[in-house]
Amino acid sequence: MTTTPGALLGPAEIRELAGRLGVRPTKTLGQNFVHDGGTVRKIVRAAGVQPGDRVVEVGPGLGSLTLGLLEAGASVVAVEIDPVLAGQIDATVRKHAPDADFEVVTADALDVTELPGPAPTALVANLPYNVAVPVLLTFLQRFDSLRSVLVMVQAEVADRLAAAPGNKVYGVPSAKAAWYGQARRSLNVSRHVFWPEPNVDSALVAIERHDPPVTTATREQVFAVVDAAFAQRRKTLRAALAGLFGSPAAAEEALRAADVDPGLRGERLTIHDFARIAERRGATPGTVDA
Repeated sequence: MTTTPGALLGPAEIRELAGRLGVRPTKTLGQNFVHDGGTVRKIVRAAGVQPGDRVVEVGPGLGSLTLGLLEAGASVVAVEIDPVLAGQIDATVRKHAPDADFEVVTADALDVTELPGPAPTALVANLPYNVAVPVLLTFLQRFDSLRSVLVMVQAEVADRLAAAPGNKVYGVPSAKAAWYGQARRSLNVSRHVFWPEPNVDSALVAIERHDPPVTTATREQVFAVVDAAFAQRRKTLRAALAGLFGSPAAAEEALRAADVDPGLRGERLTIHDFARIAERRGATPGTVDA
């Protein structure tokens, strides 16, 4: 059973719930609650959610987007770090959609390594802005069942995630997201649909998953090259990768062997270029953090 149209949370109910729970949205947890049902439904439509889809939502807050996903017929597992909010969202779902397929996991999203129920095929979330990129990359890494992503993030972060090589904002998040799929900037979201109203603009980023580059290097090795290439953006690759390869001369030799101009900067390279460079060196630990 799905929710009925009109059963989403509005401004009055959002404030009433927060007041009753003693919840004061904090910047530390990146809490800004969407209170506009029209915006929620636009997000759900943009995500292409179909009845029966298994969706994971990170940071559901008071449940605005959760109810929209359930209204569309999705099966939802939500990950919420705040135990007070986690308890309330379960009660909210029982009230508005008592027969919906819904579970909540009380945990830090960065610590979650498995989820209850069927494997999720989509990530749809209003991500906490202070940890949006690490959470996104971590979930793409840990849950290879995810075939699509639609997340709301700060507008500048959306630009970086969707940037192509050569764009002035292309960087670590852009390259690492490209390992997992094709990212594109979707809808802009007005700051006026949030409570409290944030001081930044928001946007949606969609990612359609594809296979990673064909390479003998591991993801960790490729990401280590990405991190080094952007650690000092103004440096050429010859200089930026000297530490990884032992010297500028060794880095230049490896870059030429990978068919990459040593005089370029990291912002010009595709994820396939980074993978070829990583193949030229031995195992090196990397991170998924951006």
